[in-house]
Amino acid sequence: MEPYRTSVDRVPLEPGLREEEGWIDMRVQFLIDERGAGSKDLVVGRTVLPPGARHERHRHPNCDEFLVVISGAGEIYTDEGREPARAGDVIFTPAGHWHGFDNTSDGDALLIWGWRGAGSLRAAGYELPGDG
Repeated sequence: MEPYRTSVDRVPLEPGLREEEGWIDMRVQFLIDERGAGSKDLVVGRTVLPPGARHERHRHPNCDEFLVVISGAGEIYTDEGREPARAGDVIFTPAGHWHGFDNTSDGDALLIWGWRGAGSLRAAGYELPGDG
């Protein structure tokens, strides 16, 4: 694997993220992943959620996830329910635990997030409640 460098402005929005799979009005970029950077065990992403946008409660059986709220506010989903989240919050979710984000504020929420243990969404695994 070779070193990799890019710019947020050069990374396209992720296509194919469907509302019926829990991706509601989100603008998602995979900044570092297997496809772009050749990384097999790390993904770093950037997501902008306009007011009312959300990433429904879900879990990844094959990777841990971190989330940094850069700006904005909303609520995070957890195993127990929902909790407030705001700019400056740093959240770590181990593999197999429920999580998500709902922008309940009047402004955009900017999130930087990442997965450890997978280089793609397929490798991370993605489950919604009721998926089995």
